[in-house]
This record gives sequence, structure tokens and C-alpha cells, in this order.
Amino acid sequence: MRFILFLPLLALCLQPLAAQKRKKQAPGRGPEKSPELARHYINLKTSPRAPQAEPVTTTLPLELEPQDQVAFIGSGLLDNARHYGYFETLLHQRFPDHQLGIRNFSWPADEVDLQPRPANFGDLDQHLTYYRTNVIIAAFGYNESFAGQAGLPAFRARFNAFLSQLKSRSYNGRSAPRIVVLSPVANENIEGVPAADRNNENLKLYGQAIEESAARHKVAFANVYAATATAMAEKGSDLTDNGTQLNGAGQQIFASTLYRQLFGETAPPVNEKARALVVDKSFQFFHRYRPLNTFYYTGGRNRSYGYLDFLPAMRNFDLMVANRNKAIWAAAQGKEGTVDDSKLPPLEETAQGRGANKWLSPEEELAAFQVDERFEVNCFASEEDFPDMACPIQMRWDARGRLWVSCSTTYPHLYPGREPSDKIIILEDTDWDGKADKSTVFADNLEVPLSFVLGKEGVYLSEEPHLIFLADTDGDDKADHREIVLTGFGCEDSHHALHDFVWTPDGDLLFRESIFHNSQIETPYGPVRAKNSSWFRFRPGSQRLTAFGGYPNTNPWGVTFDDWGQHVASHPVFASAFHATNAPYPAQHPRANGIPAYSGVCGHEFVDFASWPDDLQGGFVKVRYKPTNRVEFHKWVEHDDHFREEFQFNLIFSTNLSFIPVDLRYGPRGAMYVCDWYNP
Repeated sequence: MRFILFLPLLALCLQPLAAQKRKKQAPGRGPEKSPELARHYINLKTSPRAPQAEPVTTTLPLELEPQDQVAFIGSGLLDNARHYGYFETLLHQRFPDHQLGIRNFSWPADEVDLQPRPANFGDLDQHLTYYRTNVIIAAFGYNESFAGQAGLPAFRARFNAFLSQLKSRSYNGRSAPRIVVLSPVANENIEGVPAADRNNENLKLYGQAIEESAARHKVAFANVYAATATAMAEKGSDLTDNGTQLNGAGQQIFASTLYRQLFGETAPPVNEKARALVVDKSFQFFHRYRPLNTFYYTGGRNRSYGYLDFLPAMRNFDLMVANRNKAIWAAAQGKEGTVDDSKLPPLEETAQGRGANKWLSPEEELAAFQVDERFEVNCFASEEDFPDMACPIQMRWDARGRLWVSCSTTYPHLYPGREPSDKIIILEDTDWDGKADKSTVFADNLEVPLSFVLGKEGVYLSEEPHLIFLADTDGDDKADHREIVLTGFGCEDSHHALHDFVWTPDGDLLFRESIFHNSQIETPYGPVRAKNSSWFRFRPGSQRLTAFGGYPNTNPWGVTFDDWGQHVASHPVFASAFHATNAPYPAQHPRANGIPAYSGVCGHEFVDFASWPDDLQGGFVKVRYKPTNRVEFHKWVEHDDHFREEFQFNLIFSTNLSFIPVDLRYGPRGAMYVCDWYNP
């Protein structure tokens, strides 16, 4: 009897303008570093800071001057506002001739003196200085409020120190900034999450403390708590996604409330043309301020990749923001407001990695396989048949026997002038001949969907820095609802980012990230922070997120469960069982040093289908993408106090190094499917 492994063979689409970050630099002398490009590098070590200045008094109604540079700083409230653009649009409408520059430096779960950032990432002071800020709107207090009444004295001291620093710096080189501080908004009770009952009393107290500090430091204060609490108390209110994070309707109420607080007037109807431009501008600036792969931009790997692979992109993102500002100013004046990127300079050439092999057809690649004699291998689907399948990352089967695949040609990150174009597709074998004959795009315009899992009425997926939920509400196999469930996960390395989505036996969603990352996520139960690797457990019904297993580990690709409900995962897979409970942030448990490990593991599954050979039952199949490209069989061997993994033999070994298996799943009839990120 021969057994069948199906392999979807999919080709990697190389980006022509920048080297894939996982490739080695071509030998030879690197390009000369241009001072013009170097000035776009904002980093902790060398970027300038603002000099001291005499503080100025800020009063309401707020007066803005032509060409003012306005900064939003704080935590999730203003970070979330960039997705909707209501308040920023109202500012442009009130001052249509002022040509305001507005930038959002907010970061989920930031506190006034706790702002974890990627390695060597420029801090808030340096960014405010770089963009010559002279008006600051600050929203803190939500995350600090979880310290309760007992934490109020410490919060007052922290907030006073923060304002003393902020008000006495000349970020524009001429004068101290005008400052407005906001109270937190209220929380809302929703099904499964009594956020208002849990949090509103403390949010009100911390808002009052902020108001007192504002008066002491002669900066303006805006109370956005009272109006949002009133609106959320109304029967049937629906102003948040999870009890704390405002949805579109909630952001509208917040924007109109803040407008009245700052200017003493009712906000006008929002100019939707201008708002669309504001949202687009915010999208471009976000990729300049918080790009994916910051460990390669400012961190430990920037020597190889941080110059030509990032600085031209940072320059162009700034230019694209400027182009959108011009369109916003025109739209605010009632004009057409058209974005013109025609004069955007091309990105500089970079040293390209050289592929290990030539392009092979699926038939030619199959001929390069050395296959265990008990198995047969055939191509289930290929990019040649379905172009949308380019660059596959992960697979999942649904209850109807269809194979879902996430694909990313945007990886490793988005370049200026391009739009996210990644997809989740559904493959079907409608005639049961062992080969897919139908492909449906479930979701497109995604940005590096590194991992996903099917859930009730939709899909949970990774889209750094977010955990996203996509739903098909009308049954046409097309996602028509998109929701940011959680945000604030690390973006330092898109290869190590939020990944390995799997449901636990008791119904929780499990996922993780790896080394280099700093994550801080706001939840109805308080901020959740993790540094340099963590597992996460999420319960959708209660919106509760828990971080655990915090110890340094590398590429997080592959997780499964044994018959006893224990999760087994790669990082790369240590050849021994290893477990770590959580340590208080930012402490971690030590590395798992001294334990044999396997490099480049991307996915694995236990053998528990009766159709497989008897001697493989209870064993372990894994795929490895480096340093060799193969599908392996292992066994777990019990020792005194742990289990140790031992390699037995290859199921598939390829002489073609362009074969890069990155995931494997059992199909509904017991065959094993391997996902190949084909990379010639």
C-alpha cells in the first residue's frame, strides 16, 4: 500500500526594488551613504532632542496658527482615531487656510513614563523634535487607571513630571508647545464584557487627576469622559468593539465632544472627501513612523538592511504624507483635493540576493524529490493554475473539505507607493480527483497575513500590529466585515511576528510572537505587555488576553496538540519538552540553553490517522525550510523528567533548495498537505 502526500507548490514573487530581508547581501562594496538619505533616519542613539524653552500658557478656546505642526500623543484612544479620521478632519475644516501638519504618534498601552519601543527606535521627544511640533494633544490615563484609587498619588506625580518635561521643550526650535490634555473616554458594557462596571469609576477619577495637573501646569484640559459615559449609558448603545475600543460611531461622538471642548461650538458635518484623504495620509504616516521590521531599520540588523532598504522608503513616505496634506487642505477649502504622487523619486537600487536554483515547473520540482517508498506525492495546486496563490504561508481546512491558504506578496513589508495586496483564498477539489480545480478569494488587500485560523462565522488572522477578525455575513465566501480585535503587537520582525494561531482543546485562541518584539495591548482588563517572545491566550467571549511562556525564542512556526491536550511548538523545535510560566513584565525566564534544537522548523503534526503505517503511529512529522529542505519523521522518547525528540528519517528530501516547506496539515481523508513557499 502506498500513501499520498499532496503538495501545493507555489512560487515566490520577488520584489524588484529591495532585497528580501532573509537573503544574504551580494558580495562586494556597499553603496555610498548619502547625507540626504541619512537625515531621514530617526533613532535613539543619534537623533537630536529639543532644547529647553520657557513654557507657555494654553487656554481654551484653542487658537491655531498657520503652518502649526500638531502632534497626537498618548495611548489607544488616539491611535485608534487614525483609522477613522473624524477629529483630524474637523481641525482642518475649522482652519481651512492654515495648512496644518497633523501627525499621530500615539501607541497602544502607552503610559506617561512607560513607552516600550523597538531597539534603538527614536523616542517621543526625538520624533516631536524631528517634525518641529508646536501643538500637542495628549491622551493618557486609561492604562494607568488600572492601578485604581491606590495608584492615584503615584499617577499624579508621574503626570506632573511628564507635563514639566513636555511643556519646557522647544520642539520647533523657537518656542515651547501649546498643550491640550484629554481625560480618558468612558467604557461600555457589552455582552460578556462589563467594561463600564469594571472601569468607569477609576477612569473618572484619573480624568479628574489629569484636570488638576493641567490647571497646575497652565495647559488646557478637555473632558471627553462625561459625554461618552452618557452616550454609552443609553439603552442599546453600540459605540465600542470590545467595551473599550471605540468603533466608528464611538469615534464620531469622541470627535464632536472634543471639538466642543476645544472650541466651544458644535462640530459641523464632517467633510467626507477630506476625511478619506486624512485616513489615507494617516496610513502612509503610520508606515513611516511604525514600519514593519524595525529591527532591520533601527535595531541590531540595520547594518545589513537599514540603509537602502529603509531610508529611501522613509523619505518617500514623508513625501507621500506631504502630497496628501496638500490634497486635504484643498478639500477642506471645498476644492477637489487630488493626490499627486507623480514626482515621487524611485527607490534606490539595493544589493539583490541570488536564488539558489532556477525556476522549475511543478513537474520538474517533483522530480527533485526523494520520497519514502511507502508514499506517493502529487501537486494539489500550484501558482501556475491559480496566480492568487503566490507566496503561501499557512493552510487550514474547513468543515466542507476546502483548503484555505494565506498568501503574501507584500512580505517582508510594504513599500511606499504600493497598496497591501495579500489574500486568503479557498481551494476546492470539486471532482475529487486529488487536484484543486476552483479558487475563491475570501479576502484581499491584506498586509502580511502571517497566520490565521477559522472561527465561528469568520477568520482570525495576524496583520501586524493587529489581531483581525474577518467575517462573511451574507454567505458568498467573500469577507465583508473587518474588525480590529486587538492591537499593539510587535512589528520588529515580520518573520517573528504574531503567528501559530490554533484553537486549544478548551476553546481558547492560542498564538505567539518571537524574539526582538515589544508588544503592549490594551484590553478591558488592563494592558498586557510582552517583550522578546511570548505566547498569548485569547478568549473571544470575554475579550480576555493572557500572556504566558515568556522566554527568548526564535522563529515561531508550528504548533499542535497531543492526545492529552498539551501544546507542542517549534521555536525552532527544541528536541526536549520545555515549559515556562510567565514572569512579571519586563522580566523573562532564561533561554532554553543546552537543549538540542532543530533549525528552520515551520510546522508539525502528530501521526494519528489509522490510514498511516503502523510504525509511524504516535510519531511526529515536521517540515524544515533550512538548512535543508525536507519533510521529516521524528519520535518522542520519554526520559526521566521530560520527553526528547529524535529524528528517524525523511519522508521527503529535495535536491532543489528552492523547495521551502512552511506548513503542513492533514486533509479530511488523512493525506498530508505541505505548503511550499517556492523560492528560486
